[in-house]
Amino acid sequence: MNFIEFLKKEITNIKKINRYRFLREISSLPNETIILNGKKVLNLCSNNYLGLSGHPKLIKAEIEYAKKYGCGSTGSRLITGTLTPHIELEEAVAKLKGTEKAIIFNTGYMANIGVIDALTDENDVIFSDELNHASIVDGCRISKAKKVIYKHCDLNNLEDLLKKYKNVRNKLIVTDTVFSMDGDIAPLQDINFLAKKYNAILMTDDAHATGILGKNGGGGGEFFNLQEEIDIQMGTFGKALGTFGAYIAGKKELIEYLINRARPLIYTTALPPGIIGATLKAIEIVKSEEGKLRRKLLFKKAEYLRRRLKEKGFNTLNSCTQIIPILIGDEKTTMKITERLLKNGIYVQGIRPPTVPQNMCRLRISVTVPVELDFKRLKGSKEQRSKD
Repeated sequence: MNFIEFLKKEITNIKKINRYRFLREISSLPNETIILNGKKVLNLCSNNYLGLSGHPKLIKAEIEYAKKYGCGSTGSRLITGTLTPHIELEEAVAKLKGTEKAIIFNTGYMANIGVIDALTDENDVIFSDELNHASIVDGCRISKAKKVIYKHCDLNNLEDLLKKYKNVRNKLIVTDTVFSMDGDIAPLQDINFLAKKYNAILMTDDAHATGILGKNGGGGGEFFNLQEEIDIQMGTFGKALGTFGAYIAGKKELIEYLINRARPLIYTTALPPGIIGATLKAIEIVKSEEGKLRRKLLFKKAEYLRRRLKEKGFNTLNSCTQIIPILIGDEKTTMKITERLLKNGIYVQGIRPPTVPQNMCRLRISVTVPVELDFKRLKGSKEQRSKD
């Protein structure tokens, strides 16, 4: 069997078990409605939660920074790639997260695998929630540390495991803040309590919480008032902030260490200046009154949709955020429903293993707000309610 025959056989096998995937082309701005494969559909798949990806202010900022600093950073951060915009963004992230320092990465995937690998070795143990993102899973695989999986948000199980390995040199607890396929929130206050009790390092993945949770959109740390307690805060710019890239925030010693040990940072060309400019503007908006109004509308829409789905008998698991799963079960039924919805102008992606556990296939709805909003009306309705 030659190489191409091998590939054809593997693709056939993927199709047989209903796990075949393919790309769909979007030829429009990522708004609430999009042009998908030439057809206008309602977009319920996007992580552009706050509608910032097509925001005129972000586009303007990206153009301005590209004009001033060029299209590319031209090198890795330690060679020629650290530009003034990178420093500006890291300072802005640290302020948003309430930490001493921050360092930016090109993707959330690179940040997670880079940090986990840099901080642990064969003398350490990693405690990972069973529903953590694939990038955390792969970071654990790359590390030489022992990997221990605890039941989803199960504090008793986590404590039992921490007791079992209490004499290990370094214990790293890592968890998503908002779980990307379930839409629930990790009990960070309780997890932090256990981390302190058993002298463990706590790392949170704020990918789906950055810009969403907290008064200023600072994520899980701000939401739970744990900015100074969480040892490592990771997050991304490519979801609620509408741009691209990722960050790690924490103490200055952590950032200094990662600059010297995180391989995806050391050996990768840095983010382009235009993206940095747009991200800086996104953070500015997220912290502003506009950002607060966008979050308020997002939560209102999500709660309304979740309530209506439950009234119709759908199982939305423990969702309490902008991510709303509809549990279906098997892969074949899930994908049939996905295609039927698409034919009727609704784009909701079916989620199958290995992204979710076996027999836990679902439709994953992502609630978003439009790029353009009538802020006067939103403010007016808020003021009217307060009078009433």
